[in-house]
Amino acid sequence: MSFVDIERHGRVALLALNSPADRNALSRQDQCDALAEALHEVNAEQDVHVAVLTGRGPAFCAGGNVKDMRTKAGFMAGTPTEMERAYRRGLHRIPLAFQALEVPVIAAVNGPAMGAGLDIAAMCDLRIASTEARFAEVFVRLGIISGIGGAWFLPRVLGPARAAELAFTGRVLDAGTALQWGLVSEVTEPGALLDRALTLAGEMAQHSGVALRYYKRLIRMGTQQDLATALDATAALQVLAHSTPEHEAAVDAMLSRMSRRESAS
Repeated sequence: MSFVDIERHGRVALLALNSPADRNALSRQDQCDALAEALHEVNAEQDVHVAVLTGRGPAFCAGGNVKDMRTKAGFMAGTPTEMERAYRRGLHRIPLAFQALEVPVIAAVNGPAMGAGLDIAAMCDLRIASTEARFAEVFVRLGIISGIGGAWFLPRVLGPARAAELAFTGRVLDAGTALQWGLVSEVTEPGALLDRALTLAGEMAQHSGVALRYYKRLIRMGTQQDLATALDATAALQVLAHSTPEHEAAVDAMLSRMSRRESAS
């Protein structure tokens, strides 16, 4: 059984973490490989316009396996040098794959997103949550730090102060508080979460896949560039977007609608 299931819903790819028995915890190299490879697969499919990430069972992702920490197994095995190499070749494949992902991705957080689970949700472009979702950056409770990039992603989602509060306290946020903080943009009842996420993804996916990928690239670049550099990139990508068949079809469709409205009036 693969750690990540991929389903197609038209132009939307649904990715589901599929190890419900251990609450979708990330404890092995093959799990990291499966998630990274699923993201690369989605990236390569030009007819995928949007992705949704969720978890099977009661949890979104429980983070690292605490039992492995006690027994020094998994990523915690070996010498410090071997552990550092395991992080770089294992867990670090995931944030790098998310950063390389060109299509918008929505996290549908169905249950607890703890530690690395919260960090993975923060790697997505936006998040919606079930009322059963819980969020915590629990690393300090265990005397460690995020090994998957939480210190980089969370400030970009929450701002430095809120990110620091979560990181330094290890506090658990319920879905309502996550909504107030801006960690998630919407909260639904558990049974409605996946339908809502797919509906939102479908609303996005009806638009040009090229335009969505370009827009996401510019948003990401904009967090790390000055305005002049960002505008240069915008001009270059806009020229390419103007030359696509999707742009021409969208313009024709809009002019047709305008003509019909004018005729009706």
